[in-house]
Amino acid sequence: MYVIECADGTLYTGYTTDVERRVAEHDAGEGAKYTRGRTPVTLRHVESFDSKSAAMSREYAIKSLSRPEKESLIDGGDGGSDAV
Repeated sequence: MYVIECADGTLYTGYTTDVERRVAEHDAGEGAKYTRGRTPVTLRHVESFDSKSAAMSREYAIKSLSRPEKESLIDGGDGGSDAV
């Protein structure tokens, strides 16, 4: 599970088995439709999980956070993880 910051300052959250490859895809305009046209992107946060379902659950939880909560997570806070 990862969070990238787009060139316009917005945050995008996703999951993948290969973060470096996926970020490169986003940068090349081959990633999610949302990130196309918002390049370059910067990797801001990564979390690893033992299963796809756990990563997807965490992705959903992070997408539900407010912008300040996401920034707290990126800056090393818990990002509201107690709600997960």
